[in-house]
Amino acid sequence: MIIFLVGFMGCGKTTFGKRLANKLSYAFVDLDKVIEAEVGMSIPQYFAEFGEESFRIKESEILKNTRFSDNAVVATGGGAPCFFDNMDWMNNKGLTVYISLSAKGLARRLETASEERPVLRGLKGLQLEEFIASKLSERDPYYSKAALIVEGINISPESFMPIFEDYQRR
Repeated sequence: MIIFLVGFMGCGKTTFGKRLANKLSYAFVDLDKVIEAEVGMSIPQYFAEFGEESFRIKESEILKNTRFSDNAVVATGGGAPCFFDNMDWMNNKGLTVYISLSAKGLARRLETASEERPVLRGLKGLQLEEFIASKLSERDPYYSKAALIVEGINISPESFMPIFEDYQRR
């Protein structure tokens, strides 16, 4: 089974995804890393050079043309589910899991993250939280199409396994 993790940047898709893949003995794929390898530059560089529209087209093509192993956990970019028919495609190809966090929780994580996110440059505190809240309201209709929605605050493979096993029994 392919498990696609979706959610806003900073929600823990990569960290949780690596741990979950290890627990399940699945392959782990960071879609952003696949894109960077394919285009030969970082995503911020690609955005700066070609713009978001070009990036979203490339992201969708790579998502749909990558041959994932039958047992894989895939961490998608935060915007991936929100463009074209990507979310419907992922729902048809595997299990989608939305890692949900509040704008306040995401802002706290992103303010202290070691990796700078170009779209958040210069935003701190309430400004950052308001930006995230606005983006979440735009993206929630897509994220909410996920087969499973889990609270991201203390998500771990151990706490996820009963949810996953229940889903498999359906």
